Amino acid sequence: MAKKKVKKRKLKFKSFLRFIIFLALISLFVMYLYNTKINSIVVKGNSLYSDWEIIKLAGLDKRPSTMKMFSSQISNKLEDTPYINKAKVKKEWFTEVTIEVEENLPLFYYVPNSKTVLSNGTEVEDNFPVPTLINYVPNKIYAEFLKEMNDTDYGIVKRMSEIKYDPNDVDEERFLITMNDGNYVYLTLNKFNKINHYLEIIKEFDNKKGILYLDSGEYFKVFE
Repeated sequence: MAKKKVKKRKLKFKSFLRFIIFLALISLFVMYLYNTKINSIVVKGNSLYSDWEIIKLAGLDKRPSTMKMFSSQISNKLEDTPYINKAKVKKEWFTEVTIEVEENLPLFYYVPNSKTVLSNGTEVEDNFPVPTLINYVPNKIYAEFLKEMNDTDYGIVKRMSEIKYDPNDVDEERFLITMNDGNYVYLTLNKFNKINHYLEIIKEFDNKKGILYLDSGEYFKVFE
């Protein structure tokens, strides 16, 4: 019987060597990334917290490896804080991180509950330099008032000193606001956004003090 020839496959040494080198390069690159630390952090949208406080809350104060802190981890850490609604984290070139936060701003101190109310309706024990809502507001009206306060320019909110729910026979959604500069403003919920123009309106009266009626008529009554 004729013997069958057995073909021996030669190991393609060059191909194998290229594969090993490729794996080695990938491993070196991963190790490089794992040991590369974040060296640039930009924070945007913050007013309650300083940049450094945001960095600490995010767990980036010790400049960890870019591979040890994923964007989702950083976002979750920040969003666990009651004063941050959302946190967007973007990484560039593995060493640069940009954090953009949407803060849950304190709007007013609600005397009936002895709590500070945040923009999402959460009530907290902490005190902030915000206006004081001095009396009880019925639930339905309170919900709309919270929405209107949340939509008000925050620079104007910080100019408010005291807020009183002050309904009359004409409008049950009427409020009286005492401003830090000594003026008073009457507002109704359906015209609440007019308070955003407060500074422009007051300029027309040469710094005189009085009562600004934005609930009806839109006129300014100067104190005698």
